[in-house]
Amino acid sequence: MSRTLEITTSPHVTEGASVDQIMRDVVIALAPVVAFAVYHFGLAALATLASATVACLVTERVLTKSGTLGDWSAIVTGLLLGLSLPPGLPLWMSALGGVVAIAIGKILFGGLGCNAFNPALVGRAFLAAAFPAAMTTWLAPGGADRFSLLPSSALAWPFAAPSYDGITAATPLSDWKFAGVGTDTAELAFGLTAGSTGETSALLIALGGIYMIVRRVANWRIPAAILLTVGVLSAAFHALDPARYPEPVFMLLSGGLMLGAVFMATDTVASPLTPLGAWLYGALIGALTVLIRLFGGLPEGVMYAILLANAVAPLIDRWLQPAPFGSTRGTA
Repeated sequence: MSRTLEITTSPHVTEGASVDQIMRDVVIALAPVVAFAVYHFGLAALATLASATVACLVTERVLTKSGTLGDWSAIVTGLLLGLSLPPGLPLWMSALGGVVAIAIGKILFGGLGCNAFNPALVGRAFLAAAFPAAMTTWLAPGGADRFSLLPSSALAWPFAAPSYDGITAATPLSDWKFAGVGTDTAELAFGLTAGSTGETSALLIALGGIYMIVRRVANWRIPAAILLTVGVLSAAFHALDPARYPEPVFMLLSGGLMLGAVFMATDTVASPLTPLGAWLYGALIGALTVLIRLFGGLPEGVMYAILLANAVAPLIDRWLQPAPFGSTRGTA
């Protein structure tokens, strides 16, 4: 009776968590954020999330011969992309972003586990570059007819200029950047502001992050480093000139920082592997976010900060790679 000797690469001891289990945990963590987004913006948020997610699933199925829909990764990408988009964005744009996220952000690099950048942010970056006006137009939250009417902008024909028949509103970061107007801390924490579909409720995003950390599907060091860096740097700038630079609480709770720090920067494929590397990676994202917000031409910089840090992550792993047992770093 012959036996087969299986030779595999490390790690040889695992916790047994499969990809689909990890991705399901991410979906569970996102569920309260998704529910609040639909409550906050109504059918506009639901349609945006659905179009982005369906586009991701269809693209994944078409471009992968074996079909990997069962691992939930395409659903996670679609939800994260939809949550990062403005509610009321033309649905064909949301769908196009989903196609780009999977085809270019994931499949082009080799599929699941090979992406160099967070796929959802790749899709969003493409839409921000291709359709800047639509990507910076925000619906006012809490409309009385939000559960019965879909904004006309969402139904715009491909490559036709969308018309907005509802009331638009500025995000807290835009108000501060271009009008010097602040936003109440409670409104920022509970998400009672305009913004992308899922970036407004900092409290629910934080609760989802705690769930993922408890379930060990996210490296807690990355969001901790991001938030700590943003808090320290913004406090330093605010101390230098309180009239010019906002308070740390505003910087932490506004915009897409919480969503990016908890759900996007923690992408296990596009982030460093070592503990020290995770701290350095998170600190880089936090520093870039603060610099872009305070000194850049755009009010928000989380997306670009994470993508730039994704590009540097392999170098961080190389610089901080532990020496093999029994050797020194110089002779390994």
